Amino acid sequence: MKAKQLRELSDDELLVHLRDARKELFNLRFQHATGQLDDVHKLNMTRREIARLLTLQNERQRERAAAGGEG
Repeated sequence: MKAKQLRELSDDELLVHLRDARKELFNLRFQHATGQLDDVHKLNMTRREIARLLTLQNERQRERAAAGGEG
């Protein structure tokens, strides 16, 4: 999923996507360790997606903190 699409999601939807991506990464690592993974590129793609999701979460937390601190 692209960053633009991720930005349109709510906080709860981001958490769901993050949880799913982490589960997928776990499964991909397990497949890789057992020699069942054909497309190793999926590991990098999944890690990058997790990084995007975490970045968006941090940005939103900073925005909330800045908005709350201005009051």
